[in-house]
Amino acid sequence: MPGPGSRRQSAVQSPTPLDPSDLDPSEDSVAQPVPVNVVALDPVLEAGTKSTLFACPEVVLTAPDGAPRVVVMTVDQVGHPELDVLRTIREAPHRPDVVLVAAELAPGGALHAIAAGARGLLRRREADVARLSRAVLAAARGDCTLPPDLLDLLLKHSGAPGRDGDPTAAPWAAAGLTDRERSVLRMVADGLETSEIAQRLCYSPRTVTTVVHDITQRFRLRNRAHAVAYALRTGLL
Repeated sequence: MPGPGSRRQSAVQSPTPLDPSDLDPSEDSVAQPVPVNVVALDPVLEAGTKSTLFACPEVVLTAPDGAPRVVVMTVDQVGHPELDVLRTIREAPHRPDVVLVAAELAPGGALHAIAAGARGLLRRREADVARLSRAVLAAARGDCTLPPDLLDLLLKHSGAPGRDGDPTAAPWAAAGLTDRERSVLRMVADGLETSEIAQRLCYSPRTVTTVVHDITQRFRLRNRAHAVAYALRTGLL
C-alpha cells in the first residue's frame, strides 16, 4: 500500500502541454517556471515575443532589471549591432543563456550568433508557442536548439566566420577528438537529444552529457552548438 508521500507526489504531477517526444526525459525537469526576459531592438518585436511567451506556462517573464535564467532576443537580422547586444547579455553577472529569434538565419549569421553565445536559434515564422517554449526549456537545461534545415546548411557551409587565423580552431586540429567524442558530437549536430544519443550508442544519458561537457571545457567553448560549429569549421565532423 503506497504511503502518504506517494499519494502526495502523484497529486502534484500534471501533464505538460508540450508533446513529450519533444522533451528529453533523461534531463532533470525544471521544477519551477523558467525566469525569462525579452530583448529586442524594436518595440513591436518585443511585444510580439512577450505575447507568445505569456502563452507558455513553463516560463515566467521577469522585470527588465531582473535576473532571468534565459533571455529571448528577437531581431530582424543577425548583424554586428545584434551580435554586440548578444555578447553584452551573455556578459551580465548572472550570465543568462540566450535564445535568438531572427527573421532570417543564414549559415554565416548562425555561426556568428553561436560563437557570440546563443544557445538556441529560431526563425521568427517558426517561433510559435510550442517551439519557443521548447527552445527556452532546452536552454535552461544547458541544451541547444537549431532548425533542422539550418543544421544541414551548416554541415555544407564552407565559409564559416573566423575560419582563417581563428585562435580557437588550432587546438581542435592539434588535439583532435576521440572516437567516442566524435560519435556523440555528430549526433548532436544531427539534432538528436541526449536520451536518443545514449540509446543509439548504448551509453547512459549522464555519460553523453559528460562527453559534451568535457569537449566544451577542454576547448573553452560556450555550449553544444558552439562545439558543433567549431568541429565543422575545422573539418573534424
